[in-house]
Amino acid sequence: MSKNNKKKHKKREEDDNDLKKLTKKELLHRAKKFSEQYCVGDNKNFTLRDKPTSYSIEDDNISVRKTLRMGVKALAAMQDILYAQDKWSVLIIFQAMDAAGKDGAIKHVMSGINPQGCQVSSFKGPSSEELDHDYLWRCQKHLPERGRIGIFNRSYYEEVLVVRVHEQILKGQKIPEKLINANIWENRFEDIRNFEKYLNRNGTVVIKFFLNVSKEEQKRRFIERVDNPDKNWKFSAADAKERGYWNDYMHAYEELIKNTSTKKSPWYVIPADDKSYARIAIASAIIHALDEMDLEYPKVSVEKIAELNEVKKALLEE
Repeated sequence: MSKNNKKKHKKREEDDNDLKKLTKKELLHRAKKFSEQYCVGDNKNFTLRDKPTSYSIEDDNISVRKTLRMGVKALAAMQDILYAQDKWSVLIIFQAMDAAGKDGAIKHVMSGINPQGCQVSSFKGPSSEELDHDYLWRCQKHLPERGRIGIFNRSYYEEVLVVRVHEQILKGQKIPEKLINANIWENRFEDIRNFEKYLNRNGTVVIKFFLNVSKEEQKRRFIERVDNPDKNWKFSAADAKERGYWNDYMHAYEELIKNTSTKKSPWYVIPADDKSYARIAIASAIIHALDEMDLEYPKVSVEKIAELNEVKKALLEE
């Protein structure tokens, strides 16, 4: 083992020892405190320009590697209980400008989750079949079952984002003309609030993340995708074209967050210029939401315990 690898191995062991010292109560308190600063809740005075796109990790003296690993382990343990309890479900929605890091956040934050209890759905332009239904229909088909975590990489929020920025798209949605009026966006905000309230009332907790990347950082990542052959597939001319509508998108995001963030289905506006920091904030928010559910493993009846003991006795006597 090289000297550099030995140092990394020693550091990992030190991190593991620190993780073992942290109690569950301390972890949950830390996750709640850390994530609350990015939670919009039902703040109707929200403005996007007041939210940072970057944050200095050193200012909070946080070890990125240690904290993210801690969050991943905690999520895995809590998801196991969620799956066993089989009563609640969690819907996590990711929205962002191109190259903000949605895919990487999903990959890293959910890396410890049992695949049996998690499903990821990505939504791009609607198909002809989907256009023959209301705009919530295609997302409803992918809602998580009880005991599972569902992740939407983009979602029905595209209907008040890209459709709002490019209003000509509405003409292709087969909506009666008299319904395309000055109130259409307010009506859609109301529809979405009611839909998420319905999900809440039926045991689905909705958590929404906007990865707030700066225009400068997006430019840097676009150039990196062009320069790196392994990342060429991630980039298209359409991405650069949409960048030209940056201000329109920022207005659309501010409006949708202000109008659809509630206490029970909050938006988290995450500084996304530093991917590692963003992943810590995301993991913390999910941990906090799971903790609010009072999850516990199903209690086994006295009769069931007696049955299990009989099985154990039979096995030992073989």
